Amino acid sequence: MLAKILVVDDEPDVESLIRQRFRKEIRDKKFHFVFAYNGKEALEKLKEDGNIDIVLTDINMPEMDGLTLLSQLKELNQNLKAVIISAYGDMENIRTAMNRGAFDFLIKPINFEDLEITLNKTSRELQALKQALIEHDELVVIHKELDVATRIQRSMLPQKFPPFPEKKEFEIYAEMITAQEVGGDFYDFFLIDEETLGFVIGDVSGKGVPAAMFMAVSRTSLKATALNGASPSECLHQVNNVLYLESPSTMFVTIFYGILNTRTGELAFCNGGHNPPYLLSADGQVEPLKNIGGLILGAVENTKYEDDKISLQPGDALFLYTDGVTEAVDVNDNEFEMDRLAKCLQRVHGLPLTEIIQQVVSEVESFSTGVPQADDITILALKYFS
Repeated sequence: MLAKILVVDDEPDVESLIRQRFRKEIRDKKFHFVFAYNGKEALEKLKEDGNIDIVLTDINMPEMDGLTLLSQLKELNQNLKAVIISAYGDMENIRTAMNRGAFDFLIKPINFEDLEITLNKTSRELQALKQALIEHDELVVIHKELDVATRIQRSMLPQKFPPFPEKKEFEIYAEMITAQEVGGDFYDFFLIDEETLGFVIGDVSGKGVPAAMFMAVSRTSLKATALNGASPSECLHQVNNVLYLESPSTMFVTIFYGILNTRTGELAFCNGGHNPPYLLSADGQVEPLKNIGGLILGAVENTKYEDDKISLQPGDALFLYTDGVTEAVDVNDNEFEMDRLAKCLQRVHGLPLTEIIQQVVSEVESFSTGVPQADDITILALKYFS
């Protein structure tokens, strides 16, 4: 890659010597030299040409010396490297130059082999710096795009609580904490008709943007199918076939989908390979629902799923979660696990749904202190009143 070098020296024969010594490199477009005879002229050339990579400058020159030039280079805000030249024994000026930002130095009389090595080394360092800046700029763009993706993903999920303030038969609340900017977990809830509430929680395999895209397809497919009035098992069956055709072979999703009759408390549900939710009974009992349903979705075509039903009593609550809760680890690589979650739910039983979720999240975060979050944490809680 071509390196553009500004040589600053008041000796008139320096230009001819350098052009002669580096004629092959100039011909091969490895080096391109520009010349100035003092620091003032060098600054003018630098202002005119923002593509100069290396400044090779003598220290002792008329009008503006090399040390003053070094001090001025920072104000130009150009990505370049400076190499200074000084007489043997002039260590005080060399130290001053290095302290002012010089990348390297050469001793007079110049050894041209040493000069070539220094220029090559400086050019490699500069190219590495430029590449790092390019990658930084690309990361900034990616980060901005991920910020947009995060906002889009969150806008797809219900964020307004309470979502149905006119409905007094139930209360519902959810929270999602992603491990990365975007995640593969999702939750949703919607009224199928005036008396029927559909609710779902899901966890896509993998992380990042691919998981987020698959999450969007999963959530949209399930809601569209559910609003047609399909039973939980039929809904998961249809969504599974859609995802099987759409998904890469390595991706799948676990889903728990329930339908609550808000007038009678009857709950029909189907579990597609997801963590069984906990039932927090009004009498103080905490136990997981039966693991009725079928396989993960998106892996096997035409998978059959099975429904189960229970009757919620006034005051009963459901706690749905993804494995980012139970598989959170501490500094010794111990998992949070279902037993610890059940004990936590027993302690917070009877609190408002928002506080139940906050207490669980707080306990998981305390348990994992000192360990980066490895998986998305998503919780949905539902309480039936009458």
